[in-house]
Amino acid sequence: MNCSSLFIKNTEVGKGVFTNKDFKIGETVFEFQGGLFTSEELPNPYSEVEGHYVQIDKNLYMGPSGGMDDFFNHSCDPNTGLKIIDNMVFLIVIKKIKTDDQITWDYSTTMDEDNWTMNYNCGYKNCRKIIRDFKYPPINIQKKYLKLKIIPKYILDNIKK
Repeated sequence: MNCSSLFIKNTEVGKGVFTNKDFKIGETVFEFQGGLFTSEELPNPYSEVEGHYVQIDKNLYMGPSGGMDDFFNHSCDPNTGLKIIDNMVFLIVIKKIKTDDQITWDYSTTMDEDNWTMNYNCGYKNCRKIIRDFKYPPINIQKKYLKLKIIPKYILDNIKK
């Protein structure tokens, strides 16, 4: 995991993170570094916050770091997914990444809160247009992410109920 292989540049939706090297499936691209917050500590109203808070457990979020991790964009056809291990958050490659590709992940893969949605158009032909909790994408997308093992335990526990 070498941050020198990543860089930020402007995109049509704001800044994004790109790579200057190839990555293979399963490689770790980045470790997020933001502080930890409970849902009670999130800004209110949460829906109007520009900073990114990533849900990492049932009642725990990682906030903005002020660094590169604040610029990884959503895609409905991402090339990475999040792995959450003991409150550490890693971006893991789920499909080959080539030099100059933008690094993206599907925000819905960590969401299980019903507190936040975002209208979005990632440009993917099957773009869902709305980012929201993991329970809302089509079942084939959910199954794909489950097979890739990028859905955290707190969401898996709710699926089993």
